[in-house]
Amino acid sequence: MELHDHGLASDLEMMGRQAAERRQVLRWLLAGAAAVPLASCGGGTDAGATVAGSAAGTGSSGASGAITQPVAGACTVIPEETGGPYPADGTNTNGGSIINVLNQSGVVRSDIRASFNGATGVAAGVPLTIKLQLLNASGSCASLAGYAVYLWHCDREGLYSLYSSGVTAQNYLRGVQETDSAGNLAFTTIFPGCYAGRMPHVHFEVYPSLAKAASAANRIKTSQFTFPMATLNEAYTASGYTASVRNLAQLSYATDNVFSDGTSLQMATVTGNAADGYVVTLVVAVNG
Repeated sequence: MELHDHGLASDLEMMGRQAAERRQVLRWLLAGAAAVPLASCGGGTDAGATVAGSAAGTGSSGASGAITQPVAGACTVIPEETGGPYPADGTNTNGGSIINVLNQSGVVRSDIRASFNGATGVAAGVPLTIKLQLLNASGSCASLAGYAVYLWHCDREGLYSLYSSGVTAQNYLRGVQETDSAGNLAFTTIFPGCYAGRMPHVHFEVYPSLAKAASAANRIKTSQFTFPMATLNEAYTASGYTASVRNLAQLSYATDNVFSDGTSLQMATVTGNAADGYVVTLVVAVNG
């Protein structure tokens, strides 16, 4: 199945129709900045938005409350890590074609479980809400409002959409969100599987604005985060994660090619369980 970009004009038209709804969401975000409510598994999406076409938006429709911010000046820049072989940000190819979801209509969204822009697959798995807060490490750890994050990870079977055999026609588990006034954003997704050779992880890129997230050349940070071992062991008791149990048993943070130098800044805080789903939070400091 070919994926098509419907273009900026189409995106702007849809965003105009959604403006009233977004203003209401922003008012809710500002009113609830001191709380951290549990995000639902059915988070809203900006289904018609490309990255460039969404630059005039009024905040992240996926953000769902603030993460407790560290003491001013106390944050440390998250390590730079590889984007890996499956970024789909225009920096590499698969099958001779450049793979880039950043210019596809619908990539700006909070719920990333389903494919978009003509693809129809939906990733199954344990529900997972990811909450990130961006802070400016070079500016007294102030919140970074209006920045953007492109986030992606493998599915329950350890496969990456657009690259792995069997899911090259899908683009699920990829999306972009803009930070709100407190630097927060959120994604609704599924708990990633564990494939051979790597500890379970989530990839992300940080951009200085939603408009600049249309090109990987503008990214200011590429990194990854992971999950506590206790959470991994519990999550993989759920249906569909049998291969993850086997693969995880052969791995450790100490031998992982990304996390072997430490996980203190890349270990997410987790609440929830395998039956009801998980919420993970992580404060991400960059030089803004």
